[in-house]
Amino acid sequence: MNNEPLPVPDRREEPSAGPEPSDEALFGTAAGEYARYRPGVPDGAVRLLAATLHGVPAPVLLDLGTGTGQVPRALLPVVPRMAHVNLVDVNQQMLAQATAELEPLLGACTVTTYAGEAHTFAPRVLGQRADLVTCCRAFHWMDRTAVLKMADRVAAPHAAVAVMGDRSLWTHDADWTVALRELIQTYLGEGRRAGTRGTYTEPGRSYEDDLAASAFSDVSEHRFPLTRAWTPESVIGYLRSTSFARPALFADRHQAFEAEARRLLDAHARSGTLCEEAVFTVLLARRPGTAS
Repeated sequence: MNNEPLPVPDRREEPSAGPEPSDEALFGTAAGEYARYRPGVPDGAVRLLAATLHGVPAPVLLDLGTGTGQVPRALLPVVPRMAHVNLVDVNQQMLAQATAELEPLLGACTVTTYAGEAHTFAPRVLGQRADLVTCCRAFHWMDRTAVLKMADRVAAPHAAVAVMGDRSLWTHDADWTVALRELIQTYLGEGRRAGTRGTYTEPGRSYEDDLAASAFSDVSEHRFPLTRAWTPESVIGYLRSTSFARPALFADRHQAFEAEARRLLDAHARSGTLCEEAVFTVLLARRPGTAS
């Protein structure tokens, strides 16, 4: 049960002709920091995603808001029969970083990049349907209703949609993250910045409700608690990759901010380590009657 056979040209195809990407106002040129400092997908979540592809001989993955390709980078080693990966992002530099990161893992798998908003995606190969649609830490930036309608058009009948992520350091409630958030606010104002778009607004309804109102209304929640150990250096690198504290937001005050942030983090670190207790949540959704 899968797609029509895929052509096998070069392992990385030319970008498909989607709409013009955005002005990259959210993350700017942060692809390097994003790839190096953003936490990956936990092993338990990777196994859960891989299990959705059990029995599919040559799976196709559609990764929305792919960033630097963390999801396919985690899945390819455990699903070596993956036939094709579609990477979708508004940021061209993120897509370039993602294809470079994936290159050593591809084997016979092919990749297509699509620069544009997720809800406008259309597969380049006629009849190619995704067996798994993933969106990690990016669903809140999207037109979620339109994205799920698009997924219904392009996903195979048996496909699963996985909306997943965890809280950012902005929302984490440890002593050191609270102090760091307060420092950012002294520079950038009380509201959480959303790149140069202004301030971030919480979604009007939950992701569970978004999914329940879509074709993928059979939803299960899977939670993976984990402990992350940060260093002051890795926190600074992470901040450079975020929409709420990337360097351009500070203009000529960024160097001063980083120096002050480094002093704050050094003061809170214990043996050079800052602890984050996190929960990575996966909402796994299918069309009713298709759950395996």
